[in-house]
This record gives sequence, structure tokens and C-alpha cells, in this order.
Amino acid sequence: MPPPKTGVLAALTAALADGSVEVVDLTAPLSSGTPVIQLPPEFGQTARFELEEISAYDDRGPAWYWNNFRSGEHTGTHFDAPNHWVTGRGGLDVASVPVGHLVRPAVVLDFSAQCAENPDFLLEVDDIRAWEGQHEPLPEGGWLLYRTGWDARSDSQERFTNADETGPHTPGMSPECARWVAEEAPVIGVGVETVGTDAGTAHSFDPAFPCHSFLMGNGKYGLTQLQNLATLPVTGAVLVVGPLPIVTGSGAPARAVALVEH
Repeated sequence: MPPPKTGVLAALTAALADGSVEVVDLTAPLSSGTPVIQLPPEFGQTARFELEEISAYDDRGPAWYWNNFRSGEHTGTHFDAPNHWVTGRGGLDVASVPVGHLVRPAVVLDFSAQCAENPDFLLEVDDIRAWEGQHEPLPEGGWLLYRTGWDARSDSQERFTNADETGPHTPGMSPECARWVAEEAPVIGVGVETVGTDAGTAHSFDPAFPCHSFLMGNGKYGLTQLQNLATLPVTGAVLVVGPLPIVTGSGAPARAVALVEH
């Protein structure tokens, strides 16, 4: 009988096999019903996800089923690359993001109770510092995952965008917080459950859409429309993100999972 394999990867595969490390899916199912961001009509609009059947075990292909698909880069659970925003113009496209950045530690900051009371809730720097005081510093080179409870609304375009005559109302970060996370915090990206990293009212902020402006302008990343953050530990998870490597792409739909040790 060969000796047992040793090493970090052998230990990981053993832990995955025996369930002591769980793989948690953070990805929203991608379909024609997946909510999408809706911009004012004077701007270009992202496409909803669409499937076009090529064959289904029929005369178009007797032994196989497959589809073409059409989708916006920023539809469903998706990754924002630095070149997505004008402040990151000339920065990395999604195909150029170092693969080492796609497997990183993550922490979960839960403000779902505040967001349930106020859909326009904005995370502040003091909120993050208070969280760090209770837990640990934000992870160097890791991800800040911002839990708002918004994934519970993802089955409805109307409830997800939560718009009225003044525009959408969804939680996010204040401009000061977005700048601090982008310029001073040690994380490489921010993950959210909402349609984008910015608050619904961020069009009226200074600067407009500060999460996009500051994160992309500092070479950091966004990850949106996550699900199941409520099942993750506050600290200790490892985030694994797999965006499509679209050459020159500003982002891409992604499968996002977390490794959680029990």
C-alpha cells in the first residue's frame, strides 16, 4: 500500500473529500430572468442573458445538445475589471487579471439588519473600523464581502432594483468609505449581493458611483450579485472566482465559490 500523500494540496483534497472543508456556491443562477441593471434611457443598456438552442438530440445534431448564448459582461454574478470605469481606463481587462488574485481570503461584514430597516443604508469607514475592532483587520490582498441580505430579492427584477420615481434604492457605501477601501484598505476587491458595487442612489454622489470610480481607479475589483453570504463565517473563508477571460473585456459573468473549514 503506498504511503499517504502529504502536503498542503493533499490535505486540502482530503478535507474536501471528508467534508471538513465545504465548498459554498455564491453564484446566482444565470437565466433570462436574472435581474440586470437598468440605466436611464439615454444610455446604452446591458443585455439580459439569452440562450439560443443549436441542437437537442435531433436532426440538427442527433447525439448532442448545446446552445449559443448572449449576455452582457455585467449580467448576473459578475466580475468588474479595472478597465470597466473611466478612472481605470488603460488598466487590466478581465483576461489580464492575475490568476492568483482569483483565489484569496475573504471576510464577511454583515449589515443586513441595517439594510432591512433602510434600503438606502450606506456603509461608512467607522462601520468597518468597528467591525475590525470586534474581529480582525481586513485581509491583506483579500476580499471584503458586504452582506446586505439583498440576495433574497434576486428572484424579482422589481424587488431587486427597488426603484421608484426617484430611481433605485439599494444599499452600498458612502463616497468616503469607497475611497478608503480603494486607497487605504489592504483588500483587492469588494463583493456585494446587489446588482452593482454602488448604492442605488450613487448617481447623485460626489463622485458619482464612487465604488466604481475609486476601486477601478486603484486597480481593484468588484464582484456583484453574490448569494449565500449568510452561510459563510465572518472570517476564515477563501474566495475562488472564475470570470470568463474575455480579451479586452471590462468584466464577465463568473462562478464564485467559497471554501469554508468546519
